[in-house]
Order: sequence, then structure tokens, then C-alpha cells
Amino acid sequence: MRALTKATLLFASLALASMAQAQSPPSFRVISPIFGQLVTFAMPSDFVAVFENTKGGHYIREAVLKGETPERWTQMITVTGEKGMSSNPNASPETFASTITGGFQSACPDSFAAKSLGATTLGRFEAFIAVIGCGQVDSGPTRHSETALLITVKGATDYYTIQWAERGPESDAPSVNDERWQERLRALSPIDLCPIVPGEAAPYPSCVAKS
Repeated sequence: MRALTKATLLFASLALASMAQAQSPPSFRVISPIFGQLVTFAMPSDFVAVFENTKGGHYIREAVLKGETPERWTQMITVTGEKGMSSNPNASPETFASTITGGFQSACPDSFAAKSLGATTLGRFEAFIAVIGCGQVDSGPTRHSETALLITVKGATDYYTIQWAERGPESDAPSVNDERWQERLRALSPIDLCPIVPGEAAPYPSCVAKS
């Protein structure tokens, strides 16, 4: 009887989880005008934007899990734009990723790790993907680890990044080889850039049709 009760409870839990999943889509399409192009990707539905700012030629938007804050979070998806960077002949998605990676490494030289997932194209745009992280970071409320999936994209005129970061307990080295980073890359896809059509407003049907 006890085993039967456990099985019944398990079945009920799975049924409720399936119902909740059916009622709440796993992601929604984000299309944002950032400098010269529209940036589009799939945002998991349990994230909400909590911060956005444009300062000079730099744009940033941060989203965290519902119920978390920009100061206290376990996962964060960040989108950035660097205006006019595509005109720099010395820049590439890989070198841009290396600059960001260097910032991580300087924050935790003794517990830093990185894994290159390589150069690719997103739509027709050059991109580079890596996983970078720190096993021990002192910033924030408590000492923690911080690891991020980093995607850099060279647009027609500007550079963009999408980063999915996760904080966890401190460790000797971050989990850059974990399969979940590939899963999160798939969850964000398709990632693409679209032209800004004069006079077109949200939800940007020309980009929706392309995606």
C-alpha cells in the first residue's frame, strides 16, 4: 500500500508538472532595437527584465529569474550592444569574447576556467561562443562561483553579446564543461539580427517573419 501511495503521488506530481508546462510556454520571442539592428532570441518564460540602460555607445539589459533582483540573483541573461564596433578592422567576435574573458580572469586568477565552443554564424552574422567562469568571486552578498555562456555577434555596424550567467557555491574551478551550457544555448536559439525597417513598430513583423 505504501509503495502504491508513493507511485500515485509521483504520477500526480508528474501530471501537475506537465499541466503547468502546457499552461506556461517555455520561452517567448524577444526582439529589441539596439543601435543599428534588431536583436532577437528566445527568452525563457521564467525570466523578467530588471534593468536597462544606454550610455553613449554602450547598451545593456539584464533579466533575472522571477522573484530575484539585480543585486541578488542565481541566474541572469544579459544583452549588450557596442555601437559602431563593426567598423574596427582589428575586432572580431573571438577577440571581443577574449576581452570579456580577460575581465573574468582578472576577477579570479586562481579559480578561472574557460571553454571555447568555437566560431559560428547566427543567421548570416559572424559569432563566437564560449563558457567562462570563476570558482570564487567576492562581489555580491556572499562569496560564490559565477559561470556564463558568452555569445558575441558581429552585426552590420555594431557588436552584440548575449550572456547567460549562473551563480552557485564557491568551488576550486567553475563548471565550464557541464552539458547544461549547450542546453542553454539551444534554449536561447534561434539567435539572429534583423534590419530596422523605418516606421515599423513592435512586435516588428518583418523580423518575426524572418525568425
